[in-house]
Order: sequence, then structure tokens, then C-alpha cells
Amino acid sequence: MIIILMGVAGSGKTTVGRALANELGWDFFDADDFHSPENREKMSRGIALTDADRADWLQDLQAVLKKSTQSGRSCILACSALKEKYRKLLYVSKDVHFVYLRGTYRQILKRLTRRKAHFVPPSLLASQFETLEEPKGQLTIDIRFPLKQIVQTIRKELKL
Repeated sequence: MIIILMGVAGSGKTTVGRALANELGWDFFDADDFHSPENREKMSRGIALTDADRADWLQDLQAVLKKSTQSGRSCILACSALKEKYRKLLYVSKDVHFVYLRGTYRQILKRLTRRKAHFVPPSLLASQFETLEEPKGQLTIDIRFPLKQIVQTIRKELKL
């Protein structure tokens, strides 16, 4: 199984992903680690990425997911996956499940302003929400709940 935790920057994808991967003993990948130095630099200056900027990044993520599928290893990917067409690229098999971590602009802005040592500044949040195409028919979890509860909900809903 592949679980892709998606949502805007600051929604808790990495935190939830690490906690869930630790509980399940699965591999964990953070899509932020796959951004090119150019994309990281661009975002750190508060410039939103374009579809062209994201193209190679998405191909790299797709390759990681295909490799996990081919090796028979379950994994969790923390990835914004903001648009439906991005999610289609990441849907490498019927074993992929998207989990949308949904929060309000206000909730997430508060988180981003407290976050230290990350290349995505709070000023990019508006563009993230503008780009976001909320998924339909996918597990959606409100980020206001405690981490433990979010992890338990994912496990229950995906029968893990």
C-alpha cells in the first residue's frame, strides 16, 4: 500500500507521515526532499512554483512510488499534490490511497509562522490555497485534531 498525505504547506503532512510510518514500520518519503535546489531557492524567496517547475519533481516522486510498488514495500509519501493532474501522476497503482489533511487558512498560517528552518515561507500560503484542487472521494481529515487521533483515524479508515 502507498499512502500519500496531501495538503497545503503547514498542514502536517510530514509530522503525520513520520508518526504513521513509525507505527506501521513502513518507509517514509518527504516530497520536499526531492525538490531541486532551484525550486527550493525560488520558494524561499516567496515565489510560487509553476507546473513547469514541478514537472521533474513529480516525475521523481512517481519513480519512487513505482520502485516501492515493484519491490512490494509499503510506504508513505508526504506531498502537497495540490492539483488533480499531480495526483493522477502519483497514482501509480490501485494500492495508492490519498489522505487529505485539510485546515483553514488561519489555522495553517498560525502553524507556518511558528515553523523554523523550512524553506517555504508563510507568504506562499495564499498561492497554495489558490492552487489547491480539493480531492473528491478521498479520505479527508481535519487538522485540528491531535496527531495521535489523526494517525488512529487513518489506520481505522484504511484498515491498517
